[in-house]
Amino acid sequence: MTDEDRTTPETDVTPTAAPAEEPEFKPGPELDIPRTIWWEDGKVRMIDQSRLPLVGDILECETYTGVCWAIKGMAVRGAPALGVAAALGIAVWVENESDSYDTHDAFFAGLEDVAQEIRETRPTAVNLMWGTERLRRLAHSIEGAPLEQIKARLVQEALSMIEQDEERNRWIGKNGAELLEPGSKILTHCNAGSLATAYFGTALGVIFAAHAEGKIEHVWVDETRPVMQGARLTTWELMTQGVPCALITDSMAGWIMSRGGVDAVIVGADHIAANGDVANKIGTYSLAVLAHEHGIPFYVAAPTSTIDLLISDGEEIPIETRSEDEVTGVTWSSTLESPSPEAQRAFDALTEKGSYELDISRGHKLHISRKGAGFQLDGWARIAPLNVPVVNPAFDITPAKYITAIITERGVARPDFETSLGLLSMGSGGINEVTIE
Repeated sequence: MTDEDRTTPETDVTPTAAPAEEPEFKPGPELDIPRTIWWEDGKVRMIDQSRLPLVGDILECETYTGVCWAIKGMAVRGAPALGVAAALGIAVWVENESDSYDTHDAFFAGLEDVAQEIRETRPTAVNLMWGTERLRRLAHSIEGAPLEQIKARLVQEALSMIEQDEERNRWIGKNGAELLEPGSKILTHCNAGSLATAYFGTALGVIFAAHAEGKIEHVWVDETRPVMQGARLTTWELMTQGVPCALITDSMAGWIMSRGGVDAVIVGADHIAANGDVANKIGTYSLAVLAHEHGIPFYVAAPTSTIDLLISDGEEIPIETRSEDEVTGVTWSSTLESPSPEAQRAFDALTEKGSYELDISRGHKLHISRKGAGFQLDGWARIAPLNVPVVNPAFDITPAKYITAIITERGVARPDFETSLGLLSMGSGGINEVTIE
């Protein structure tokens, strides 16, 4: 892909055709951040993001149901990472659980069941559907081949998606960095960093690339209630890379904008409709309205795999509702090395027969388990009254009219989004091109 194939910050016309070849190099800096999800010895391995940043556990999934559990529990999260996880979930089923499906009919029926179960884990993220559909389409395209050949191709395709995801994200970073001026003060919401992808990040990928070019003065990080992805994950990534940042509560963003502290807002996306409406972590819509009121550019950074040309607008995007526990209390994880012999004996006694869950009044929870020479503590502390009614949508819809541009690996889409997103998605292998009946 040449520079002429890309939309520049001064141009409102998007590329009219997909590049003939994939980029030959990967732009952007190297990151001192571990990989998010990978394949090793026939198993899916991933960082358990539900316990970061104080606990850095690695999950190992040798069944597709293990991958589904990790997705539901947000051990792996972020639209691009979920697309890869969906494909690897099918791959691990093929590798470890499909031997009993010894006819083509049985295998394809099993594949349909597995794909459907993975898609249903989190309904808003279109990349889950894209990841499963990409492998389904491949399988049906070679369904006349020997079964072992079909299986090998599916695993190979899933593994190739890990490398491709990093490559897309690096180009998103390059394209987005071109929109920013030196000395930029950025506000971001949730976590659209390397942890939300196979590697490098989307919204944070733009920030990483711009920081490497000396353009970032400061980043404001919304805590992102109720699961605190900004506080737990985004701050950790930025600090690891030496990007100047400060953590704020979600409700502080408007005040900081009013004081001239924000030059641009950059967020990720979980689902983008054909008209440019965007589903992203709850609180994104509020930021977009605030940015519009203060005349601040509002950018969305996402791969073309997150663009869904099959739906006309955001009203068609299903919104996931999550557990009330996320709102009524705070989850935390930590490790502990006993401060004294007496404490060691007490914890040893509690965990002698395995993990131990303390029965605490008013619904507080504390789970204790052994971890090496120390102990793992997983807690939940109630902060709201007992039996309070709760509404907990995980995402909201930001109308296209509040979005300045959508940054993809293939260029920058600007209003009119129905035209620009359609052009950028041509030949990209997005959901509209891989969906089969």
